[in-house]
Amino acid sequence: MRSGVKTAFVGGVFALVAGGVGLAGHEMLAGDSDGAGGGADAALRNASAEVTAEEVERTARDFLAAWARGDADAAATLTDDPAAASEALRGFRATGHVENAVVTPGAASGATVRYTVKATIGFEGHQKELAYASELTVVRGKNSGRALVDWRPTVLHPKLIRGATLRTGWAKTGSILAVDREGRELTAEKYPSLAPVLDTLRTRYAGGAASEPALETWIEPADADAPNRTLLTLVKGKTQKVQTTLDADVQAAAERAVKKYDRASVVAVRPSTGEISAVANSPAGGFNVAMEGAQAPGSTMKVVTAAMMLEHGLVGGPNSPVECPKEVTWSGRTFHNNKNFSIENGTFRDSFRRSCNTFFMKALGPLNAKGVEDTALSQTARKYFGLGGVWSIGIASTDAGIPVSKGPETAASYIGQGKVTMNALSVASLSATVKNGAFRQPVIVPREMIKGELTTAQPLPENMAATLRSLMAAAATDGTAAKAMSAVSGDKGAKTGSAEVDGQSDSNSWFTGYADDLAAGSVVQSGGYGSGPAGKVVASVLNAR
Repeated sequence: MRSGVKTAFVGGVFALVAGGVGLAGHEMLAGDSDGAGGGADAALRNASAEVTAEEVERTARDFLAAWARGDADAAATLTDDPAAASEALRGFRATGHVENAVVTPGAASGATVRYTVKATIGFEGHQKELAYASELTVVRGKNSGRALVDWRPTVLHPKLIRGATLRTGWAKTGSILAVDREGRELTAEKYPSLAPVLDTLRTRYAGGAASEPALETWIEPADADAPNRTLLTLVKGKTQKVQTTLDADVQAAAERAVKKYDRASVVAVRPSTGEISAVANSPAGGFNVAMEGAQAPGSTMKVVTAAMMLEHGLVGGPNSPVECPKEVTWSGRTFHNNKNFSIENGTFRDSFRRSCNTFFMKALGPLNAKGVEDTALSQTARKYFGLGGVWSIGIASTDAGIPVSKGPETAASYIGQGKVTMNALSVASLSATVKNGAFRQPVIVPREMIKGELTTAQPLPENMAATLRSLMAAAATDGTAAKAMSAVSGDKGAKTGSAEVDGQSDSNSWFTGYADDLAAGSVVQSGGYGSGPAGKVVASVLNAR
């Protein structure tokens, strides 16, 4: 779209406003004769052909014009899903109570057009402006061959997902004043990653303020059990204080650290108590990947695998001699080390600090003779690390998955691949457990506020704890984690990980580490080696302690 063009709808009487060097107002009002899909010529195009710059501009312009003048049907016909688009466009005004808005398109980038929206929300005599940015993409219709807007609810608002509804009205609960462990206020404006966390805290812990609700605009998800996402507060309700375990300083560091990457998550936990000090995601304010994600954690899992080996007597202390060949075959599948490295005359510490895949698989062969080859990992994970149990942390979270496996999947699970799934919270807890010598189930509010029992686990045997700390210290000072942890002082340890994902050219970068009484875990999507992006995120967070 050419700069300077604005579409506006005001007070239910819709009009279009053009300014600057943009397209003329009458041109936008009328649209082109083929605006509903590009006309006969476009319809005859090969459906596989890419949309042209002219088609992108025309389709985006006509869609925004129809939306602006309140013609939901006309706008919907310019999308590849007219039924869904029409319903959403009507609901935007009817349930969202949008009284007027100005849409300002930006320049097209390929087939994508970005724009800003300044809308006025009005309800029972109260008004307030809601400003945001969104985008649309133009595609070619599979059947018609026409240039159409690729319909998604995010076209109307970037936080709208399928099944969700924009609503304005009196909320069921009042407002909350969330504070950190020292009583400092926590807001989504200052700490954007906390938006979904604060919404959940409000839903769960602000019930006592229902007599004085707030007037708000929110996104109501399709899942009735999921919290609403508050976008705007027109009238504040009764404020209820909610205590959290978060640390504002660590949270600020976490926000800055993940913001450097397109898709990254981090969680910080205090090993001595299990209290969560920070949770941050990039992009911020959306799905809480740090606590609700579920992905293969890569070699960070070797912390648990090493514990399993110690538990079953398959290896001695850190200096015990072990083998680290270039490759190992397990149930017909061959596994390699990164760049096919091997270690001659190495020790347990050497293989751990350099993250030798083949050592773990070769050394674990005797488990088959013990009859626990496929079950030992999940048992150790649950017994000592609380993984596989149900964590009630105070807000929504996804528990780690370490299922019983067979054949090559068993070997893959030893190095954090296969069917093993974790998130930043899970891997942060790995380091916290090793540092503390015992698992403390993470919580984000005081334990007495949490309904139900917390997951417990057996303390690590003294020799196991000491060995794991020695291994992680070696990785942090003279191993794969050394570069990232070089600027971190104190009693420290770490483990890197990189997890291959189908369809991605680069692995996900994972890292878990601790320094004194703070542990952190991070994942950076398509970040490559754990020693890179995820390690930098964790180090930044640990330095905020």
